[in-house]
Amino acid sequence: MDLSFLQKINGFSSLQTSYQPLSQQSAMFQNMFSSFLQEQMSTLQLGTTSSERRMDLFLDPSIKQRIDALQDSLKLPVTSSNASSSWHTALSDRESRFQPLIQAAAKKYNLDPKLIYSVIKHESNFNPTARSHAGATGLMQLMPATARSLNVQNIFDPQQNIDGGAKYLKQMLERYNGDIKLALAAYNAGPGNVDKYGGIPPFKETQNYVPKVYNTYLNA
Repeated sequence: MDLSFLQKINGFSSLQTSYQPLSQQSAMFQNMFSSFLQEQMSTLQLGTTSSERRMDLFLDPSIKQRIDALQDSLKLPVTSSNASSSWHTALSDRESRFQPLIQAAAKKYNLDPKLIYSVIKHESNFNPTARSHAGATGLMQLMPATARSLNVQNIFDPQQNIDGGAKYLKQMLERYNGDIKLALAAYNAGPGNVDKYGGIPPFKETQNYVPKVYNTYLNA
């Protein structure tokens, strides 16, 4: 008899034991494995089946396929504990273009890149030539005076625009002790208005802006 089959059976038993804390997955394995084993033992009919028939069965590709399927069923789902550092958000080609610049700015100013991404998403939807009716320009919609204060020489340059916007976000976060919602409100309406009203200003645009950007940030 080919012992590889029994070795695979033993391997499955070991795997089953190692995955016992995952109750639902363990139960699924138990049912699948029991069904598989019963079917194969019934087919083998050890003691009455010829050794040639047993060998043919052990070499049957369909058995290997079933074993592979069982192995695949044991793969753990991706969770926050074993996932990579990649974002949950599915990025478009246009968004992906600017990810290196976002990552660089996030590292430079010690920001979460998802926060920069979320601001750009709602400010310009990743259009580097965007311009608002008020004159805010570029990916992070910097006002000309703000851009000059941040030493942004070319407001349409994606690298300079993202760097300047990230620097401004960092300043607002520091000003409001890390409160992201207040920082976003200041980014949209100016810190003077946040200070004046003691929180998110009662402007319709700002009242809509803050939760939209914040929710995108939480789900990115």
